[in-house]
Amino acid sequence: MAENESGDVYTFGAEKPSGIGTLSLSSEDEMKETPQQYTQRILGYVDGKQPLEVQATTAEKLEHLVKDVPTTKLRERPAGDKWSVSEIVAHLGDAEIVTGFRMRLILGAPGAPIAAYDADSWVASGHYEKRDPRKSVEQFRVLREANLALLESLTPEQWKHYGMHSERGQEAIELIVRMAAGHDINHLQQIERILPAKRI
Repeated sequence: MAENESGDVYTFGAEKPSGIGTLSLSSEDEMKETPQQYTQRILGYVDGKQPLEVQATTAEKLEHLVKDVPTTKLRERPAGDKWSVSEIVAHLGDAEIVTGFRMRLILGAPGAPIAAYDADSWVASGHYEKRDPRKSVEQFRVLREANLALLESLTPEQWKHYGMHSERGQEAIELIVRMAAGHDINHLQQIERILPAKRI
């Protein structure tokens, strides 16, 4: 049993699906899933929504969620193996680096391999628990704005360019954008469960 880039628990051999980013969900959301099941679940969050609109509003929602909440509270884990709000927003910032790199790699070399990553190891090695959550939100905002500006410049043909994800196979820019939006919603809801008084 392990966790994927979105932090969801899955079991299948020794592999783990690594997508946009990984964090531990609350126990109600933990599930055993394959990379394909993970993809479908994350995409389910954006059914009926415009992915670019979702992405454009995420930073503001994160700012609202952490506003006026003491840093000590944001660093508290809801359970020993679950990420804190501070770790979640740090993960989102680093996941945006990954997403931006993957899109630029694909645009420059269509069909390029896309490496998966273990977000839980990034939490530990990157000392997410020590990061200032408000600075993490600002990092996310700046990176997201840059990535959205890139997407706005693409031609229709470029949206179809794809890379080969090491666990999920072929992923076009269009799919990556939808996955990023679903990943946003997934983690915004996770933060709302940790801070129910801050629901958006």
